Amino acid sequence: MDWIAIGLTLKLALCTTSILFVFGLPLAYWLATTNWRGRFLIEAIVTLPLILPPTVLGFYLLIATGPNGWLGNAYERTFGSRLAFSFTGILLGSVLYNLPFAVRPFIAAFERMDRKLIEASWCLGESNWQTFWRITFPLSRPGILSGLILTFAHCIGEFGVVLMIGGNIPGVTRTLSISIYDDVQALDYASAGRTSFWLVLFSMIVLSCVHLLSRRGGPR
Repeated sequence: MDWIAIGLTLKLALCTTSILFVFGLPLAYWLATTNWRGRFLIEAIVTLPLILPPTVLGFYLLIATGPNGWLGNAYERTFGSRLAFSFTGILLGSVLYNLPFAVRPFIAAFERMDRKLIEASWCLGESNWQTFWRITFPLSRPGILSGLILTFAHCIGEFGVVLMIGGNIPGVTRTLSISIYDDVQALDYASAGRTSFWLVLFSMIVLSCVHLLSRRGGPR
């Protein structure tokens, strides 16, 4: 087992999940409650990584974050280091690629809410902020947890985007899926098989948790 790759993968998954919780939750709430006609366009952009090949997204991110890219050039001038082939670079790619895995379950949880409860809270004098944290968030918690679990699990198995934007630098951008790829390339099928087995087991546990949360969050 490549413990350095495991630690880096867990760090990437935890950081990605935390960022998407902070920024994805308000985005999902706005999409679930807005009447704006252009909502479909934002939803299409959020959902795009689901159908876009990871290598395509990784390619465009590599161009943008490279030394000659607008984002990479601005980052290097500001922080004095390169964005591509760094942990920050693969974190950016991971956040963008996992956006739908967090936002879509969040939206579904908010849309399942009974609007009468929210309106009753407003009638009792609660502000939108108080209503969200006292009514909306607690009742939507199973769906929100499902989104966070799916995001974390999907980060564990990322390959295409991470490889394109980060390469294969041990201790910096070499994640668990890339470690498996290296083992196969080296014909070390025993090591690749052990790591793959634990990933399959982990995926089964995650899916079981998501299904249990979905049942809890269903209509009663």
